[in-house]
Amino acid sequence: MVELALKSLSAEGLDRALDKAAHYRLLNDPEPAESICLDVLDADPANRRAKVLLLLTLTDQASSANKLRDARAVLAKLDDPYDVAYFGGLIAEREARMQLARGAADRHVARAFAEALACFERAEALRPSGNDDCLLRWNSCVRTLRRHGITLREGEAED
Repeated sequence: MVELALKSLSAEGLDRALDKAAHYRLLNDPEPAESICLDVLDADPANRRAKVLLLLTLTDQASSANKLRDARAVLAKLDDPYDVAYFGGLIAEREARMQLARGAADRHVARAFAEALACFERAEALRPSGNDDCLLRWNSCVRTLRRHGITLREGEAED
C-alpha cells in the first residue's frame, strides 16, 4: 500500500484557501472546509482566521460529539478573550441544539444553553464597539428556550 503525503500550501495562497473554506461552509459542505483549515494551520499555526473557520466548521458538524470536542480543542488555542467567550458560547449553543434535536431531557438541554448564555454574557462585556454578535446569539438561545418551554433554574445562566 502506498503512503500518500499531504502537500503544503504556499504562504501566498492562504487567504484564497480560507476564502474557499468559507465558501464550502456556505454550501453546507464542512468536510472540505475542515481540510482546508487544517492545511492553512499546517502552513501558519497562528492564523486566527483559520482557527475560527475550523472551529465553526467543526460546530457545523455538531451532530457528532467528537466534532464538538475537537472544536473545544481549537477554542483552547484562541488568544483573544472575546473570541474565547463568544466561540465558547457558540460551541455550547450548538451542543444544546444537538441535544434538543435528539430529544435529551430538558435539564441537559437547559444546562448546555445556560453555559452558552454565560459565555455570551462574558463576550458582551468584552465585545468591540458595534459588534452585537453575542447579543444576537443570546436572543436566539432565549427564543429557543421559550419556544420549547424550557426554563433555567435560578443562577443557571451565570458564571
